[in-house]
Amino acid sequence: MSGLKPTFIILLLFITFYPAIIFADEKPGDRITNSIGVQLAWIPAGDFLMGSPYDEPGRQDDEFQHKVTITRPFRIGVTEITQAQWQTVMGINRSQFKGDSLPVEKISWKDAVKFCQKLSEKEGRTYRLPTEAEWEYACRAGGTKRFAGSENIEDIAWYANNSRNTTHPVGSKEPNAWGLYDMTGNVSEWCADYYAPDYPEQAVSDPAGPAEGKYHVIRGGAWDTFLPGCRCAARSSAPASYQFKQTGFRLLLEVK
Repeated sequence: MSGLKPTFIILLLFITFYPAIIFADEKPGDRITNSIGVQLAWIPAGDFLMGSPYDEPGRQDDEFQHKVTITRPFRIGVTEITQAQWQTVMGINRSQFKGDSLPVEKISWKDAVKFCQKLSEKEGRTYRLPTEAEWEYACRAGGTKRFAGSENIEDIAWYANNSRNTTHPVGSKEPNAWGLYDMTGNVSEWCADYYAPDYPEQAVSDPAGPAEGKYHVIRGGAWDTFLPGCRCAARSSAPASYQFKQTGFRLLLEVK
């Protein structure tokens, strides 16, 4: 670099290290609140083991454990989208269990994508559904527990054994280490990806699922899900137009 002008060298260093500088003060779980009252937690870049070990109770064949690197930080909803937040953007509410602070449900994958698009247009920012990898990374919050940051599901989830066959106000159980509530239970959550039964056998970065498919991924388990389906690694799927009283979603905000 001896032939380069000092101003060019300074510019090159600035471009190289600027992202690290602007993100340096952010800590996992740090929150902002958007225009409709959704709290969004900072999730750092990093890597983790996606899927489950062979000896995990309840493990299914589509959970091959492999290393995943998330190369960019993002923000994700501290809770699932509530009915009040949904109605602010969409103007209607088809949920089975009514209540402003309850998670919205009976929405399809297409509905959730439309919500993200409308909110993105309103705020001039990019909201979307998380990929399956981003979802599991946020759910695990740097740990390896079976459920969202805990081995004791009763502390963190409304599920088949304690829900009394209904949803509950978001954030009424304990959060994981990054301050996210209901990653296990309450309602299951649509992800962006098409479902693929076979994970890659090698390490990957920022996987986004197959380019096409018939079903979209659903994660997290719901108020009527039994323990095996509530694990961080548990996977489900459904066609994009299906609406379930067990399924809602959580926002992801891209970080520029």
